[in-house]
Amino acid sequence: MSTDFDAAREICRKLSANVEIVMRGQTPAIRLLMAAFASGGHVLLEDYPGTGKTTLAKVLAKSINGAFKRIQFTPDLLPSDILGVSIFDQKEQVFRFVSGPVFTNILLADEINRASPRTQSALLEAMGEGQVSVEGEARKLEDLFFVIATQNPVEFRGTYPLPEAQMDRFALQFRLGYVSTEEEVAILSAQQRGHPLDNVTACVSVSDIDALKNAVREVRVSDELKNYVVQIVSATRHRDGVQLGASPRASLALMKTAQALALLDGEEFVGPDQVQELAVSVIAHRLVMEPEAKFAGATPESVVRDVLKTVKVPV
Repeated sequence: MSTDFDAAREICRKLSANVEIVMRGQTPAIRLLMAAFASGGHVLLEDYPGTGKTTLAKVLAKSINGAFKRIQFTPDLLPSDILGVSIFDQKEQVFRFVSGPVFTNILLADEINRASPRTQSALLEAMGEGQVSVEGEARKLEDLFFVIATQNPVEFRGTYPLPEAQMDRFALQFRLGYVSTEEEVAILSAQQRGHPLDNVTACVSVSDIDALKNAVREVRVSDELKNYVVQIVSATRHRDGVQLGASPRASLALMKTAQALALLDGEEFVGPDQVQELAVSVIAHRLVMEPEAKFAGATPESVVRDVLKTVKVPV
């Protein structure tokens, strides 16, 4: 049976338009969000307070009529607060599992770096395998499970840096940033008597998202493009100033998100343009720089941009 790319593209277009009703002036960020969401990846937003990170997660959940849960990460948060716990039922004389907020469609992990590494690690299995192990039993999560995690780039008191294994679970990291003056004025006008989020209704269903994901997987990737992706990722492992390069998981994330972006662009195959557009957002957060390189002003983003200039583009 042939894949209906037009129908899948329309689902993605409607979803993007619905999100942009609330997230004014954030078209580039919404495009990256759609690439991660449609490919089954997860997103890390590192940005200043008040830029709309929480609102983005909420409007996405409302747009698909999906279940939404938010976890405010704090230093005293425990893994059981995320995964759930068994509670003894006095009447039935049995233990019953009470599921935690991770059992949802859209999970907002707010200020994820404020929790201890032990608590942060509770999300590793969930994000990597779509299941959690609680009290010796593996419990499957929803088929549609999407994490949007946030962290503040300027506030480091009382925070714990995310370990490399955790960072590697995010398909993309990007920022929303500040909108233009005109867009900010429009935001003030839109929220003068209420919040646009209150009037958002679902434009697609969870089953539509399943169809979208299936279509993304059918977008063609040539052997030349796969080799191009691997060469970009592999080059970060041998770059001066890089202590830890990107893993094969980065190659997978770059290929899959490029498939989603190609679909959104009206293509049935991946081209170098999609790979290049996503490379920094997919790879940079996975790199660990040597201290000397940091002091010299090198950044993970600059490393990836340099790699893109040196790796030969397939024709």
